Formats: sequence, C-alpha cells, structure tokens
Amino acid sequence: MDAATILPDVLLERFRERAARYDAENSFFHEDLEELAEAGYLKAFVPEADGGLGCGLLDVVRLQRRLASAAPATALAVNMHLVWTGVAHVLAARGDDSLRFVTEEAARGEIFAFGNSEAGNDAVLFDSRTSAEPDGEGGYRFTGTKIFTSLSPAWTRLGIFGKDVSGAEPVLVHAFIGRDTPGYRILEDWDTLGMRASQSNTTVLDGVHAPAERVFRKLPVGPNADPLIFAIFACFETLLAAVYTGITDRALELAVLNVRRRKSFKNGGASYANDPDIRWKVADAAMLREGIGPQLESVGRDVDELVDHGAHWFSKLVSLKVRATETAQDVVRLAVRVSGGGSYFRGSELERLYRDVLAGLFHPSDDESAHGTVATAWLGPVSEG
Repeated sequence: MDAATILPDVLLERFRERAARYDAENSFFHEDLEELAEAGYLKAFVPEADGGLGCGLLDVVRLQRRLASAAPATALAVNMHLVWTGVAHVLAARGDDSLRFVTEEAARGEIFAFGNSEAGNDAVLFDSRTSAEPDGEGGYRFTGTKIFTSLSPAWTRLGIFGKDVSGAEPVLVHAFIGRDTPGYRILEDWDTLGMRASQSNTTVLDGVHAPAERVFRKLPVGPNADPLIFAIFACFETLLAAVYTGITDRALELAVLNVRRRKSFKNGGASYANDPDIRWKVADAAMLREGIGPQLESVGRDVDELVDHGAHWFSKLVSLKVRATETAQDVVRLAVRVSGGGSYFRGSELERLYRDVLAGLFHPSDDESAHGTVATAWLGPVSEG
C-alpha cells in the first residue's frame, strides 16, 4: 500500500491550505473529512472484502504520518476513528471477533470516536469516574463527563466506559452509543492553544443508555490482560506517535526551506545554509527525526506480525509515544530557531505547528505514567521495605 497513492500531493496541499483557516476560525475540518471519506481513508482498517483498504497497523501509521505533515489537527481527530477500527482489526487478527461490528459499520460510513478520557482520572482505562448503572436487561445507563472527545461535530458512534458498583466487585463497562441516542450533551468548549480543528469538545453523559447489544466488554477495575486493553494501547499510542512524527517531518522540511531562503546581511547576502551554527541546528533536527522513524515502523510491524513482547509490550508502546511527542517538540523548536522572526508571527505554519505540538504533553500515557510503566517492565514493581 502506497501512502502517496491514497494521499496524493495535490490532496495534501488542499489540507495544508485549509489547516490555517480552521486554526484561525477554531472550526472543524468538515471539508477534509469529506475528502478523506471519498478517498476511502476512513475504511483503512476495513477488510477489502467489505469494501475497505484492508490495511494493517503499519500501513495506517504511514498514512497518518503523511496526513499529519499537512494537517495535524485533522490527523489527530481522524486518529480516534482509526483507533477504534484498528482495535477491531487487531483483535480479529488474534482470533477475537467481538468488535467485528465496528469495521462492518465503518464500511457503511459510520464514524467512531472516543469518549473515555475523564478529568482527574490518571488511571486511564483501569478505572472510571463515570457511573454505569445496569438496566436489568444487560444494558447500562452512563452518567459522567468525558473530555477531549475529538470529532465531536461528526461522530456517529461514541465509545464510552464507566464503573458498575452494583455487584460484589466493581466492573468497568465498555459500550457504544449512537449520535441519535438521547441522554448526552456536547459542550462547545474547545478553545485551545493548538489542535483547534479537532474540536475535541467535552461530552456530558446524563444517563445515556447503551442496550445490551452495544455493550462489548465488562472488565475488572485495575490492570488486566484482556486483549481489548492491549489493542487500545497498541493502536492509540502507535497512531498518536505517527501523527507527531508527521509534524516532525514537516517541521524539518520547513527548516530546510527557510534556511535556504534566508540571507545573511552581515555576510554579504550569503545563504544561511552556509552558516555553521545554523547547519548544526538543522543537522540536530534531522538526527532526531532519523531516530524516531525506525522505532515507529518497528512497533507497527510487530503488532501486525503478532510478535510477543510479553511484559515489555506496554513499555514499548508508551516509550514510542513519549519519544515521538518529545522529538516533535524538539524538532519544531529547532525549526523555529533557524527560520527567523517570521515564524513568530501569527499565521505562519511553524507558529501553528509550535502550538499544535504541545498537545502531545496531554495525551496518555503522560511522561510520568510512561516512565513508571517502563521502570516496572525492567525493574519489576516497587517493593516495600
């Protein structure tokens, strides 16, 4: 699968031009989404037999990296749909067809989004501040507040989870609701520093009902080995890393273009491309970029090939996410340094990338959680005494 065939240069240029407008207006990427749907992009993980592209995770990593180089906020929001369809794909590859309906519905044009994140919930998927009240017929009513709900203006299927405390032991209930389901509100509160076109508004669940057939998992509170947890982490962290690596690609490209364009007055109009200090910074940015690419490709390939990293899988996934987001910030800063004062002005592409890239700080797993995961993988849990 050739990413440039699915996302040709002419399409990316349209996305890049619109990205500036979406950012300035704080508006959703409706035109981008329509063109991506027409190109079959939202069916990337859907099997070819069902009318999709039949991609694996590595294929979609390459697609998202390319898309993010033109429109980071568009790529970040589309990630949420691709994560859910990717989860269905990853589970199916391991013999679990419990989310087969996700790719079937995506094949029919449904758009999936994540309604899992909660303010103050640093347990992420291992606990919830949202209540899940059983309806007595296998379904649940969910009450709580979800933040960072990307694709808010466009999703037709929202994945949510909450905690059922009605039994002897609490359980975490995972389900999907439809956009026409009563009992939720979307707050138009997305006015952020960057990634503005993603329109990741807050979603308030006021007893929204998911019938039994839309409940797809009930898991114990705390870490567990259910394949769903691995699939979510594998797709979320890897595709997130792809988006920020795409920003890295574009920042380096802009740095090179700007350095070649800029002239030094004190050196008689010589190009800054000949300045040793500037050359050092561009080389530094290039070396950072070269380091993240192989790691990203390796993780995507290992998920596709069912490689068993055992207890080190989560360590690999969170390491990739942290390294990709931190690398993107470092490369964007270097690009700004070598591009001159014009990059500081509102409306320049680098100025927008500088703001967009900061969102990487807030996606799970955060820096502290990731280091804890990696330390446990290598050193074991903290012992008492």
